[in-house]
Formats: sequence, structure tokens, C-alpha cells
Amino acid sequence: MQVNPLPLPTQDQAYCIVSALESGHIDVPLEVFLDNAVPGSQATLPSLSFLLRHSKTNETFVFDLGFRKDLENYSSSIVKLGLEKFVRVPQDVVDSLAKGGLSPLDIKTVCLSHCHFDHYGDPSHFVNSEFVVDADSAIHFNPGFPADPDSQFPSDLLPEGRTRFVELSDQPFLGPFPHALDFWGDGTLYLVDAAGHLPGHIVLIARTSPDGGWILLGGDSAHHWNLITGESQIAEGRPGFPTGCAHLDKKEAELTIQRIREFWQLPRTRVILAHDEPWYKENKDGASFWPGHITSK
Repeated sequence: MQVNPLPLPTQDQAYCIVSALESGHIDVPLEVFLDNAVPGSQATLPSLSFLLRHSKTNETFVFDLGFRKDLENYSSSIVKLGLEKFVRVPQDVVDSLAKGGLSPLDIKTVCLSHCHFDHYGDPSHFVNSEFVVDADSAIHFNPGFPADPDSQFPSDLLPEGRTRFVELSDQPFLGPFPHALDFWGDGTLYLVDAAGHLPGHIVLIARTSPDGGWILLGGDSAHHWNLITGESQIAEGRPGFPTGCAHLDKKEAELTIQRIREFWQLPRTRVILAHDEPWYKENKDGASFWPGHITSK
């Protein structure tokens, strides 16, 4: 696998100040994700969102919206899953932003790692924001719910006239990843193609210091840290999934996990997954959550 070095900082390099946001919790059987999970073992996973602020312009960027509080207002195909049995949202993204004196009206950009219901929350709060998704996400809304009553993707999820569909396939390498868009054009924040989990799935890579620190926000590239370390492999043959596993394309998902592992092994890098149970347990209610921020390596 080609692993290019991450770009060196320029003189007076800008960077991102990254803060975690609480956005709900979900109970899951680990056998869904890990090939060697103890039968019957369960975990309560966070659904993390993140606030990123540009160090010079203070431009605000939110990555993922987690769960919405009013679970009954998801589309009927999601409501019938019985979310109240395994999802809890004591604090959503709106509540989390308010803890640091921000409202959804203050957020310039909302970027979704992908369009699953535990990541898109309630976009209706963000009436001033531009929404950014990978161009491949458009396939989910053709036609979407309610035209397709079985669809889990509401046709009005992405606001018309305020959604930017980014094409990543023609973008250059960034570290081990073949396609990454320099979002602000100054080397601070990259939208990265991370295929496998769902069409249109991306991760973020942000520069977190003026002298060489980086963070990767991994979305649903992996649902457990054992997949990043290699202690476990993606579980197969699981009922309830179209492909028998938690990813629509297992081979591509494995490639993405390998690339995240390569990134993690580079100097001064940090990786946080959307459902990062160990990171959450260590940092819950701490300074990494807004209005605090995640320290750079």
C-alpha cells in the first residue's frame, strides 16, 4: 500500500481546533461487528459528533449529527426497529453546542460521514448551514422516504439549495488514502474517501497544531478498536444485513481499515471513531468535549 507522508506545515500554518460532541448512545451485540466476539456480549456505544473550528477564521464545521432526540420522528422504516429499546439520547448535538454558547445557527458547515440514521440526526435545526456529503450519497435519495416507504433515507434529509455533493475520485493522495479534498484550501481539513461501509462514506483528517499534529475522525469505517489494531476481523454471516456484515462492501471496508491503521502509525496522529467506546469511557465529561477541545499530539 502506498503511504505518502502527510504534508508538512507551512510558515504560520493554520489548523483545526477539534471538540467532541455528545449525540446519543446505542446498545449493540458485539457479534454483529467482531468475528471473535464472546457470544452474547453487549456494548453501549456512543454516537460521537465533532465541532471543528479554523484557528484563524474561527469558521465552524460540524462532522455528523448523531441521533435525534425525538426518535418517533424518524421515518417509519426506522421507527419500526423499536429504537426506544436500544437508543438513548440524553443530549443531542444541539444540547452539546449550547454547552459552549453555540447554536445550530452559528454553524457554517455540516458534513455527514454518511447518511445512516445514527449520524444524520435532525438537520432541520441547521437552517444557516451548508451541508456537505460525498457525491455517491445521492444514490440513497432516489427516491428515498416516503416515496419508497421501506427507505431509511428521508428524501428531504439534505436541504435543497444548501447541499454540496463533493466528488472525491479525482482528488490527490493524503498519507495512505488515495483521494482527499483539501476543504478550505490551506491544508487544515481534508474530506477523505473511505469506501466500504455505505456508498458516500467519508472520514475527516484535520491538522490539529501548527507544527505537525493530526487527527482522523473515522465515522463508521470500523465499529470497534479491535478492528483497527487487528485483534479482530469484520464479522460475517450476520442476519439482518444485506451482505451478512455491517458494511455493504466488506473488501473495501477492510482496505479502509488498513489505511486508517497506516495513518495511526504515522507520527503525531490520533484516530477517533464515531462509536469509539474506549475513547469515550476515558474522556466522557472531560476537557475533550465542547467547550473544551481534544489536545493535539
